[in-house]
Amino acid sequence: QVQLVESGGGLVQAGGSLSVSCAASGIRVSINTMGWYRQAPGKQRELVATITRFSTTNYQDSVKGRFTISRDNAKNTVYLQMNSLKPEDTAVYYCNTLPMLDNYWGQGTQVTVSS
Repeated sequence: QVQLVESGGGLVQAGGSLSVSCAASGIRVSINTMGWYRQAPGKQRELVATITRFSTTNYQDSVKGRFTISRDNAKNTVYLQMNSLKPEDTAVYYCNTLPMLDNYWGQGTQVTVSS
């Protein structure tokens, strides 16, 4: 059974930084393309960043240069370091594979950026 548990969200002022984590069980993050997704109120869930098994990373244009996705294979955990945060980054952040699988969604972690 796959379980993805996100943590590390919180409230931060615009321009600040935050790091969120995704601890995985039942799946190896080292051999899967993993992604961070987010869903803002009233909006569809969107893909923010991905990391492949070869550690190739890719980012949505709106977060390029500000967000960094990484993973720790020993801890089977994926991270998203978010810098220079903007109010429009406010959302619930989730991790999942790419392509996403419906039964992998966790509870997400709320990130709120105040202006």
